[in-house]
Order: sequence, then C-alpha cells, then structure tokens
Amino acid sequence: MIDHAHDLASVQAATERLLSAVDALDDAAVTQSSRLPGWTRGHVLAHLARNADALVNVLQGRPMYVSGEARDADIAQGAPRPLGEQLADVRESAERFRAACAAPADWSRTVELRNGVTDRAARVPFRRWIEVELHHVDLGIGYELEDLPAEFVEREIDFLARRFAGHRDVPATDLTADDGRSWSTGGGAGGGPVAVGGAAADLLGWLAGRRDGYGLEVKGGALPALPPL
Repeated sequence: MIDHAHDLASVQAATERLLSAVDALDDAAVTQSSRLPGWTRGHVLAHLARNADALVNVLQGRPMYVSGEARDADIAQGAPRPLGEQLADVRESAERFRAACAAPADWSRTVELRNGVTDRAARVPFRRWIEVELHHVDLGIGYELEDLPAEFVEREIDFLARRFAGHRDVPATDLTADDGRSWSTGGGAGGGPVAVGGAAADLLGWLAGRRDGYGLEVKGGALPALPPL
C-alpha cells in the first residue's frame, strides 16, 4: 500500500537536509564537478529544481518535459548560476511540488512520465524522494549512500529490483543484504541465477549505477552488467 502523504513528508525532510548541506557551500563549490560524469554541482541542483516542476506537470496532466532537448537545455542554462539562485530555485520548485501534491486528487489514477513510462499518481512522491536522496549523494559534499534513511534504502532496492525484473539483458539475480533481506530481479537473459550479497548501501549503489559492485559478494557467475536507468 503506497502512502503518498508519508512519502511527501519524507520528500520534504530530504529536501531540507539537502538545502542545509548546500547552504554551507560557496559559489566556487557549485561550479565544481559532481559525481555524475559531465555535470557540475550546479547541473545537479538545476536538474533537481526542474524535476520538481516536471513532476508538477505529471500530476496536473501535462507532459513531464516539452522534449528531451528542452530538458537538457534548461539544466545547462541553470547550472552556472550562483549559490543563492540555486538554493532559491530548489526551494521554490520544491514548494510548488508540495502544493501540487496537497491539492485534492485521485491518487489511484495512472499518470505518464518520460518516454511513455506510466505509474500510479500515488508513487510520484516516492519518485521525487528518489531524486532528492540520490542526487544529494551525487553532489559529493559528504552525504553518502550509507547516510540514506533505512526505509528509503529498502524501498529503493525493491523499486529497482522490480524495474530490472525480466529485463532481456539481465540474468536471474538474487540479492541478499547483510541483514538477511532479499530480492530477486532480472531473468530475461540466459545464465544464472547469480547470487549477489553485501551491505544494503552497496546493493543500492550498484542497482542505481552509483557504485561498480566492488565489495559485493557474487556467486554463480559474474556480476551482471545493468542497463542505464
């Protein structure tokens, strides 16, 4: 059962953590490289702001982005701005998203995201939570996968395991965290089952493309190469 109100509260808490951390930076730090190839921290912050607005579009029945090219252009245009402008944009766009979620709505309805992907409206706050938490890590300013809330880590592993389930390029793969929690994914490619185990943060990092799988224990074959998200 998806509790969109709970997830929205989690989004707000995650956003405040991110804003507080970014507020300690300076203009020069915003121009430095993030952990995402080709993106500065300014690119990450601009993306977070535009993603909030894009999800408002989704909730209100409009296309998420006008086009992929327009999305990329908006991020590139916003990336060089000084810290104060970046903070204001992330904060104000987050408030627009909160207000859109607070409006009366049928949360069981189906909405369309990018590239024809559909989901229930009730999952949109969780998708925003993913953006805020993972991109906070991507900023490379001291917030690591190990710092993510335990509930988020478990749910994001489950979300990504479902996303890769049956994928034609991923063999059957069984995931086990050190605390015994387990998930299954893949199954569309030959081979396997491959057993992958380790710390939950490392499993999440591998599934989300933030870590290369170093530190994970793999049995039954090589660590599967996951397609990009």
